[in-house]
Parts: sequence; C-alpha cells; structure tokens
Amino acid sequence: MTVGSQVKGCFASIKNIEASLETLANKVQDVEAKNAYNEVQQIISQIKDDLKKQVIYLAREEPQYK
Repeated sequence: MTVGSQVKGCFASIKNIEASLETLANKVQDVEAKNAYNEVQQIISQIKDDLKKQVIYLAREEPQYK
C-alpha cells in the first residue's frame, strides 16, 4: 500500500468519523454531551482539512502516489 493510498484511506475514515459525530450530536439530548460532540467534531474537521491538503499535495507533487 502506497503512502498516497494510506493518506486517502485515513481521509475517508476521518470524513466518516465527522459524519458519525454530527449524527450523535443531533440525537443526544444532554447539553453537555452535545457540546462535547460538537467540540470533537470541530477538531476532527480541522484534521480532515489538513489531510485534504496532504492528499492534494501528494497528487500534485508526488505523482507516484496517485
């Protein structure tokens, strides 16, 4: 497995986690729990954005990882 495919797989996993957290935040009734889910979701979103930049970089600068 190449570095590029590992980064893409990680990116896909992060997107799935982000969606799951959003679903949980919408379902939970407890305000503290909802705030915790939203806080974690923001952190995951930042990680997702960083990984997306890395995927783009690998595709552009490292064609062997496509």
